[in-house]
Amino acid sequence: MSYSEADLRAAAEAGVISTADLQRLLAYLATGSPARTAAAPVKFDAAHLLWYAGALIVIGAMGLFSTVAFSQMGGRALIACAVVYAAGFTLAGRYLWHRKNLLVPSGLLIAIAVSMAPLAVYGVQAELGWWGKFGEPGTYRDFYVWIKGSWVLMEAATVIAGVVALRFFRFPFIVAIIAFAMWFMSMDLTPWVFGVDHFDFEMRRKVSVWFGLVILAVAWVVDYRSRDGDFAFWLHLFGLLTFWGGITATEGATELGKAVYCLLNVGLLFIAVVIMRRAYVVFGALGITLYLGHLADVVFKDSLLFPFALSLIGIAVVASGLLYHRKQDAIAAWLSANPPQAVLRLRPGAGIR
Repeated sequence: MSYSEADLRAAAEAGVISTADLQRLLAYLATGSPARTAAAPVKFDAAHLLWYAGALIVIGAMGLFSTVAFSQMGGRALIACAVVYAAGFTLAGRYLWHRKNLLVPSGLLIAIAVSMAPLAVYGVQAELGWWGKFGEPGTYRDFYVWIKGSWVLMEAATVIAGVVALRFFRFPFIVAIIAFAMWFMSMDLTPWVFGVDHFDFEMRRKVSVWFGLVILAVAWVVDYRSRDGDFAFWLHLFGLLTFWGGITATEGATELGKAVYCLLNVGLLFIAVVIMRRAYVVFGALGITLYLGHLADVVFKDSLLFPFALSLIGIAVVASGLLYHRKQDAIAAWLSANPPQAVLRLRPGAGIR
């Protein structure tokens, strides 16, 4: 929440706070307290667009869009390239962070440096032949394309590099690199978990579900501990992607199982309200839509009344939204007063995402 000086003076005139308290509060806020500075709204203008676009281009150039010729430079050359890039971007990011106080571009440069970790590890493995029982997985570009157990060390190194970077540079986008690596790890861990060279879709699905739950648990812990930025957003996003994706990909479920799946997605909507995370709304709404599509295509395929009944349900949902809009202040006050503090602490400090 944010309040203007006019709001505080109005509160004093209404007798909520005394005139002396008002003067002390205004004097304190005028000093620019660290908490007030940290809660400043984040803008996104043309400069931010260029910063993020440039960072993503560099990350893509050294990863997904790298060429076969780039991978054929050899392990030593790839290591040297990764080290030079990581060192250069770290030094530049550190300079902008500490000397110029440009947190967004400097944080993005540090994120680029972190993204060099898989390239460095790939170079080491290629040079020394450390591919383990799963064998050489192919070119470096294949890391972003194919699911193979040989990539796990690269992903683990990326997570470690990201955690170390966050220790010195508290910039939320660095978590995106960590979450991306953990998402890949959830797929590449399948042969390790089951101890097989060849794994089927069902194995990957199970690993995805459980790994997604772990990532979501980590995201809630980060929400609980962090109050100076939204460091949990990407963890929530990728955790939901793996968990919800694995649940949605279940094959051969009975009608009861599909109904339970719908209830699970309804539960995601309620979680979104409690912890104020829109990502849960997106996945919950997608899941409910898929279930309704299943009903229309299979269960009630030849029913004339189903479209009309579903329309009435949609109208009821809209009406519920209008009712909630009228009573949202009272509902928000009730939600803030009644849930346990442990639940309230899971809410991100900056409000709804």
